[in-house]
Amino acid sequence: MPLSLRIPFEKDEMIKKAAAKSKKTKTTFILEAVDEKMGLVKDREQIVRELSGWLSHKEAEELRKAVEIFDKVEEKDWD
Repeated sequence: MPLSLRIPFEKDEMIKKAAAKSKKTKTTFILEAVDEKMGLVKDREQIVRELSGWLSHKEAEELRKAVEIFDKVEEKDWD
């Protein structure tokens, strides 16, 4: 079913640029944004939580501790 939106010029320009940058049409870009807002698209955290559901609480805690290192950035590594 067709839908008509009245989008301010500035936002339309932002959408055009963002869609072009992601190599998508404006329609695809807008539909993906609507799906995301409605919770129809799973983000990385949701996917990981679903896939890790088979872990016991203890295993999940061990995994959390094991990957904590990835949250830290060593500036000397980037010089």
